[in-house]
Amino acid sequence: MVELSKKLLRVVGRTNAKYNLIEEGDKVILGLSGGKDSLTLAHTLNRQRRVTPFDFEFLAVTIDYGMGEDFSVLINHCKEHNIPHEVIKTDIYETAKEKIRENSSFCSFFSRMRRGALYRVAEEKGFNKIALGHHLDDAVESFFMNFLYNGALRSMPPIYKAGNGLGVIRPFIMVRERQLIDAAHNNNLPLITDEACPAMKFEVKMPHARAKTKEMLYNMEKDNPQLFVSLKAAFEHIHQSSFFDNEKLER
Repeated sequence: MVELSKKLLRVVGRTNAKYNLIEEGDKVILGLSGGKDSLTLAHTLNRQRRVTPFDFEFLAVTIDYGMGEDFSVLINHCKEHNIPHEVIKTDIYETAKEKIRENSSFCSFFSRMRRGALYRVAEEKGFNKIALGHHLDDAVESFFMNFLYNGALRSMPPIYKAGNGLGVIRPFIMVRERQLIDAAHNNNLPLITDEACPAMKFEVKMPHARAKTKEMLYNMEKDNPQLFVSLKAAFEHIHQSSFFDNEKLER
């Protein structure tokens, strides 16, 4: 049996209560890649489904890119732990060969295609929310990447509505990545790692912006151990009128 730490469950519970991520009657699809984040989230949602005072439906969905992936270990793991799970076959890999542009971001392309496939499955099966495994480190890294490389102050919200009306939720958005690493390691979860990333099949130079940002934040946190505590608080207390956006200025 998978044992999740009380601290992890407490953070997820508080996040859900604060932002109403999952409510009575919701039908939630989880994008399950098989990495540490999504697989730990699958176990977390499966536990919540059993113990929360409200009813919701949950289905883990793995997107098959069509490049000969073997998901047998993941399928068996979900069966063993009574996690509702489906593998959805797509031709995303072949589509990428034809449509991806030179010098474009392979990671962004496959992320968009995978998200689109999840949206289609949700609509076909009558689900109203998509759960993603992004954590606090992801949100902070995205903030600094947008800040440093795109000239924008943008991060990852706990919940938002997609253009097609589906709710997109991030139950782990207040959880540190190291908590998920510990959960995966302590439970010896059968993880699918970067070898299953379709971008690895293309002979391209992989983007390094996120790796550089991770390293920068690692060094910053060594100097200031409260860095992520402060950043999390800052993300919840945004003073828009103190910046240069003409529409947000208080006149």
